[in-house]
Amino acid sequence: MAVRIRLRRTGAKNAPRYRLVVTDGRAKRDGRFIEMLGYYDPTADPAVSEVNEERTLYWLSVGATPSETAKHLLSKAGVLKKFAERKTTG
Repeated sequence: MAVRIRLRRTGAKNAPRYRLVVTDGRAKRDGRFIEMLGYYDPTADPAVSEVNEERTLYWLSVGATPSETAKHLLSKAGVLKKFAERKTTG
């Protein structure tokens, strides 16, 4: 099973909000997911995002691959940098 970290769209029409989730790569975009790791609200000024670092680091360590957008959000939150540091010192 290919585990992915990606965004799941929520919110109303023309008012998107996203949840950062861990899911099976074959699942639909807004389909079933394994665990919610955080959220992203692009409509706020400035955009708001929150990530559970501990759980995200766990999922990255067991082989979950982030999508391009999720990778960008995780790098802004500093999670990918911590993961790289943990990997080199590990």
